[in-house]
Amino acid sequence: MHYSLSSSANIVTSFMGTAFLLALLGGFLADAFFTTYRLYLTSAAIEFMGLLTLTVQAHIPSLKPPTCALASTEIPCQKVGGQKAALLFTGLYLVALGVGGIKGSLPPHGAEQFDETTPQGRKQRSSFFNYYVFCLSCGALIAVTFVVWIEDNKGWQWGFGIATATILISIPVFLLGSPIYRTKIPAGSPITTMFEVLAAAIYNNCKSKNPSKAVMGMEASPSDRTETSEGEESNTKAMVPSRTPTEDLKFLNKAIKRKPVKPMLDCTVKQVEEVKEVLKILPIFTCTIMLNCCLAQLSTFSVQQAATMNTKIGSLKVPPASLPIFPVIFMVILAPTYNHVIIPFARKVTKTEIGITHLQRIGTGLVLSIIAMAVAALVETKRKKVAVESGLLNSADSLPITFLWIALQYLFLGSADLFSLVGMMEFFFTEAPTSMRSLATSLSWASLAMGYYFSSVLISIVNNVTSSFRLTPWLSGSNLNHYHLERFYWLMCLLSSLNFFHYLFWANRYKYRTTSPC
Repeated sequence: MHYSLSSSANIVTSFMGTAFLLALLGGFLADAFFTTYRLYLTSAAIEFMGLLTLTVQAHIPSLKPPTCALASTEIPCQKVGGQKAALLFTGLYLVALGVGGIKGSLPPHGAEQFDETTPQGRKQRSSFFNYYVFCLSCGALIAVTFVVWIEDNKGWQWGFGIATATILISIPVFLLGSPIYRTKIPAGSPITTMFEVLAAAIYNNCKSKNPSKAVMGMEASPSDRTETSEGEESNTKAMVPSRTPTEDLKFLNKAIKRKPVKPMLDCTVKQVEEVKEVLKILPIFTCTIMLNCCLAQLSTFSVQQAATMNTKIGSLKVPPASLPIFPVIFMVILAPTYNHVIIPFARKVTKTEIGITHLQRIGTGLVLSIIAMAVAALVETKRKKVAVESGLLNSADSLPITFLWIALQYLFLGSADLFSLVGMMEFFFTEAPTSMRSLATSLSWASLAMGYYFSSVLISIVNNVTSSFRLTPWLSGSNLNHYHLERFYWLMCLLSSLNFFHYLFWANRYKYRTTSPC
């Protein structure tokens, strides 16, 4: 569509960020109003409409900007605008809405199929998250090889057409399991509960003159007595809520009063403890945003770097957009290896059911992202050195350096993605209250969204700051050889290192909600 490199990068990161952020909406709707089953079907239909729109635009020449030679300086390329741009972004953000709904409903829907009251069920659920990411990687492998080849050789309309047909076929495939699915019944808005507890705590802290009257036991609430007696009569295996609030986040305990001034601020111990559980996982969530900011570079500058290099392997010319095949292949190999080799070994060594904790997995991903940014900076320095030595600094010709150097940062970032994403999904699902699990699991995707958005903001800040000290900003222009991308990568490495120490502070203080028997 003839956008500049930096504009294209921002459009991609904004699109990806929106798609992942909308997973929060999907998770909220699944918990509050719809089932995960219905939400997936609705979201798949929306994504189908978006892909169909993009396919039609790619097929009809009158809906695209005029053809031009990107390397030509005599006739500047005219980027898409007006109604054509509106059609493009309508299709893109319909896809984003559908993707958000699917990511907010499908992982918790799969995790709900397992019995968490048994060790075998919990192990199977952990395996599900591993293989969910494995299947995502398999789809990505097809996308960055076969579909990219189709787009480059047959046209964008064929690439979008394959994606459109695939999402359409997925709907009846999903429906095949309808008779055996276990579906959680929506329990009302979890957001309402959170705001109710927070409002009650703030109100009572401000109004209460005698703190000793503020916090009462579980017996103070008839609804809590009913919940406890029902739990005892049904002999449920689920853990019965504590009769008194815990000492964590004591500020929220003030939300419990024997006779609340306002009936709408009547909160139970169970509600308060659930809000505490959600608030305690939020610091971990914020620490993963920087990692996903690093991952955003996979689909932007890394691809543009590869496009300037020699992309041939022997006689085979590899499209730059297929570069993500390296982390994808590694994830396809590592996911089953982790599930069938690393985890069983860790369980024997630690003599625990889980083997490697969720926070350890996330921490491993953070460390790998730091290494990846350092490697990326070193590779970019080498690439620019070759450009200078070859006299191709101002040329659009390919540099005499293989694009396989870029694969190094892809391997580290791909590994970081596997460790962190699976760790986050399982951590948020298991540590969140049952009524908020879809919303909590969506925090994994929201972290990706915030990472993509932060990447766009960071690029803008870097350009604004550096342009005030230099004639040209670090990351601007049509020639990547004139960018100071290596400095940007070193900045990312520094920020990621600081973020890791921030993560250690919170991870060392976190107490898991439940401890499973060995």
